[in-house]
Amino acid sequence: MIYTTQESLKKALFEGRNTLNRTHENRIGFIPTMGALHKGHLSLVERAMEENDIMMVSIFVNPTQFNNCADLEKYPRNPEKDISALESITSDILIYLPQISEVYGENPVSDEYDFDGLDQVMEGEHRKGHFDGVATVLNKFFRTIKPDNAYFGEKDFQQLQIVKKLVDLENLPIRIVECPILREENGLAMSSRNERLTPRQFQDAAFIHKTLVEVREKFDTHSFAELNAIVAERFLLNPGINLEYFEIVNEDTLKTTDQKDPTVYYRAFIAAFVGEVRLIDNMSLN
Repeated sequence: MIYTTQESLKKALFEGRNTLNRTHENRIGFIPTMGALHKGHLSLVERAMEENDIMMVSIFVNPTQFNNCADLEKYPRNPEKDISALESITSDILIYLPQISEVYGENPVSDEYDFDGLDQVMEGEHRKGHFDGVATVLNKFFRTIKPDNAYFGEKDFQQLQIVKKLVDLENLPIRIVECPILREENGLAMSSRNERLTPRQFQDAAFIHKTLVEVREKFDTHSFAELNAIVAERFLLNPGINLEYFEIVNEDTLKTTDQKDPTVYYRAFIAAFVGEVRLIDNMSLN
């Protein structure tokens, strides 16, 4: 079923909680998306189906998380295709398709949050205000839907850490479920932005994953400085892909360091432009 207003959605969720009596105590699983759904999104739905009785997917291109108007305008939108993809998995799913005015009223602006620096690095540094926009819309959806479980992919790992922090800050009784990155056959992380790549760019973009794999393979034998130099050289030799940033950070704090700590889990992050399309990826290193 498709819902476009909060009131109709709340009514459906209330009725669902009070009429279902299945295997998961009527738990609600929520997958927030901006549409242009791919197999990565659908894998989140399949995971939610295993752990909940009520599945909810939102499709909403959130304007407050874009600091580039052109990027917002070019973001792929195909709600009919998205609905068909979701219903091909299960007919027992609630789809929330609100308008901007339904979510924000007449003035779509972000709230401000203190994420203890999680939002100041990498994506936060290069996309000012991005995570305030993400947190604002998620907080609104969380309070409307009141899910028991919410599902996020590790491709947006920094966002995942922000969402966990948001749940703590707002004292929301929601379990955040992190799900692995799904990749194309060439290693490219599945992303809605991949739709904007030409066939040649799609193949060239596999270089991002290849670089991360090399970093992981050399992580135990090379210093952070050496790994940074290797990545810089690789991109210099591949001028078709423009590196925006490469970082190795503590998974929990997202902070960089000069020295390796055997008790810390590290993750490498890349943001790069393939033509005009900005892609991100990351990989656990130890």
